[in-house]
Amino acid sequence: MSETITELPVVVIGAGPAGLAAAAHLLDRDITPLVLEAGPVAGAAVREWAHVRLFSRWGELVDPAAEKLLAPTGWTKPAEDTYPSGGDWAEHYLQPLANVLGEQVRYDARVTGVSRTGRDRIVDADRDTQPFVVHYENADGREQRVLARAIIDASGTWSTPSPAGGSGLVALGEKTAADHITYRVPDLKDPAVRARYAGKRTAVIGSGASAFTALAYLADLAKSDDGRGTHATWILRRGISGSTFGGGEADELPARGALGLAAKAAVDGGYADTVTGFRTDTIERTDDGRVALVGEDGRRLDPVDEIIVLTGFRPDLSFLDELRLGLDERLRAPTALAPLIDPNQHSCGTVYPHGVKELSHPEKDVYLVGMKSYGRAPTFLAMTGYEQVRSIAAHLAGDHEAAERVELTLPETGVCGGAGLFDEPAAAEATSGGGCCAAPATLTIGTAPAPVASGGC
Repeated sequence: MSETITELPVVVIGAGPAGLAAAAHLLDRDITPLVLEAGPVAGAAVREWAHVRLFSRWGELVDPAAEKLLAPTGWTKPAEDTYPSGGDWAEHYLQPLANVLGEQVRYDARVTGVSRTGRDRIVDADRDTQPFVVHYENADGREQRVLARAIIDASGTWSTPSPAGGSGLVALGEKTAADHITYRVPDLKDPAVRARYAGKRTAVIGSGASAFTALAYLADLAKSDDGRGTHATWILRRGISGSTFGGGEADELPARGALGLAAKAAVDGGYADTVTGFRTDTIERTDDGRVALVGEDGRRLDPVDEIIVLTGFRPDLSFLDELRLGLDERLRAPTALAPLIDPNQHSCGTVYPHGVKELSHPEKDVYLVGMKSYGRAPTFLAMTGYEQVRSIAAHLAGDHEAAERVELTLPETGVCGGAGLFDEPAAAEATSGGGCCAAPATLTIGTAPAPVASGGC
């Protein structure tokens, strides 16, 4: 790479946890970052779930390079053993970190395209010697561009939730029933939102931590004076097995295990019933103004007032279309990373720590990190993202030994059962035991222990 190109910044897309940590690690390596954030503030996506409490402690949510940047400002790290909400994380960590970075963070800058200068994805000639060109739009619609030596895409997946349809497509009638559907965990402390669900019947579609949270929130609402009559129907594409409610007390992130236990309590307490092996095909409006779910097998469920769809998220790859990405055909994650996280192959929630080797693409110096690196796979931990960007920054600085070194220990989930398995009884039975979880309670990969406690969101 020529001296001119090396003087260009590394463009980081997204000022969330992984993106800001990437900028901190780049600065620690004397590499100039430029963070382009689509929102008006740091952690704009995190702020949209400000009411949700994370299942990781503060000690597991602060990147060490970021803490190094913050320390001279008088920033005080919150108590390590406490659990922040998304709002706390944004206000007390992400925004102060972005403030330290100053002009190296540009807000209201939505990236619309990335390519090599003078080279679309077809052209081979001198491709790796050309800088990247990044097009972005400001909030007022003004188009701008910037050149970069490398691209770190930490834009996440929050803006592209998966639909209700069991085939991965939007269910028939899903768009026309949009006024009855949300794809986020509702903030039931907001009076207007609370009124929407109080005393109503709500279908919750999904099987992960977000679904657990929604079920627990609705159960709490049902127990309150203003929420009498609130009831949830939990829609599961698979059957009930030993892994349905997560790791429980076996989860080394206790708050994550508690989420599953809270969901189980909602079911056991009669505040929610379950419908298993149900893959939504159609959402129909009823004569009384409610909506009814119809499954691929023809089952038609009783009408509900509201639907909460929590079936995961998907990466938006549209603005990277001119780059040569190597992505797994199922997960849309980097091909070398996909086997480590594929829920069709892996039952346990722990993923081996990984870095630049697993995140590289045919297009040199392009990296998807954070939630986006997982594509459609679930259960991403914040500290996994911090390790990713540490390794990438070391690689870009030419410190290949540090890039390949593992500096992270991940906690065991205590849960078996890959989300990618189909809803057949045999699959549920096969994942109800502990056969796949023979790994030690805490996996340490490599020779270097984690510099800080592991964990995530």
